[in-house]
Amino acid sequence: MSVWDSIVGQQPVVSQLSAIAAGDPKAIAQSWLICGPPGSGRSNVAKAFAAALESPDHGLSDEPTRATHLVFAGTHPDVTVLSTDKVTIGIDEVRELIGVSEQMPSMSPWRIIIIEDVDRMLERTTNVLLKEIEEPSEHTIWLLCAPSAQDVLPTIRSRTRIVNLAVPSNRAVAQFLEEHDGVDPALAARSARLAEGHIGIARLYAKDDQVLADRDELVVGVLGMRRASDAVLLAGRLTDNAKAQAQADVDRQAARDEQEFRRVNGLGEKDRIPPKLRSAYHAISKKDDLKRRATRRSRDVLDRALTTVASIYRDVAVLQNNADDAVGLVNLENRTAITELSVKLTRRDAVRRMEDIATARRRLAGNGNPLLVFEALFCSLLA
Repeated sequence: MSVWDSIVGQQPVVSQLSAIAAGDPKAIAQSWLICGPPGSGRSNVAKAFAAALESPDHGLSDEPTRATHLVFAGTHPDVTVLSTDKVTIGIDEVRELIGVSEQMPSMSPWRIIIIEDVDRMLERTTNVLLKEIEEPSEHTIWLLCAPSAQDVLPTIRSRTRIVNLAVPSNRAVAQFLEEHDGVDPALAARSARLAEGHIGIARLYAKDDQVLADRDELVVGVLGMRRASDAVLLAGRLTDNAKAQAQADVDRQAARDEQEFRRVNGLGEKDRIPPKLRSAYHAISKKDDLKRRATRRSRDVLDRALTTVASIYRDVAVLQNNADDAVGLVNLENRTAITELSVKLTRRDAVRRMEDIATARRRLAGNGNPLLVFEALFCSLLA
């Protein structure tokens, strides 16, 4: 099994990176910026590229090497991945990475540093990283991931080799769900269509009936709004559900982390934590960290809701421009209500509502109060 088998809908990029990994090590660029829209698999591409660079077979053999196993398990000593549950990446985290990057690799040709969301760095944090990106150690490769090159500072863009990922097709995502997750073909096709090329969200829809039901409820709620009171109530339900879902997810992750901590340290479920391990154990469930994670997770849920709302007006525009046969509808289950809305709205009305959704996304990203953001948005969508 090749390291690239789990990469969906990115064949040109896979061919390019696979050839580079198998080529002359002296010709490999040491600073990369892997760009792709949310759900395109940019972090998976970075990890597959890292595995291909570190593995003696360049990740092409049917039988994965030990290096490949370690990279994908997150335990390779020469591959460091920075992913964050917070809204931003801190300057101390980056300084620690820079220290790691200066170390010689212990078992493979390269010391590889992957930063999954480099666009979440503040400018002063990025400036700390800049010099290392410009003149990396001769044994170090940096793999930075961002939605687009425009989401990072020009100084970073100009010092990295950029790889652009495409949005995977619905067919490719559905096939991935069927082959890798054993999802029923009908559910896989629907999940892929509703996710609009976002692999992670498609898997979420396919595996979590409640998340899929919440999406259906949101679409029906937006299409059914008639008064400002409907908009306010829908905004309240949405933000409350996002908070509850985020907190539940964070609590589950903290419980898994505590269980893993006990396993690694040879402790049973009811064993007392030895005094010398207590500070590390309690740090897993530190209140401030859990709160930051919940905030970040809630933002992700609300951002997904904005994408769902945008898909309604995308479908309206498709019908208004007679493009149904060419590109199809996302919300097929709501075709009748969307058709009625496409007749009621002008093309300018539909575009204006898309702009309102983009404004809400910017306000949310700027730490706007989620309830107020969605109340304002839903009121602006009233026909």
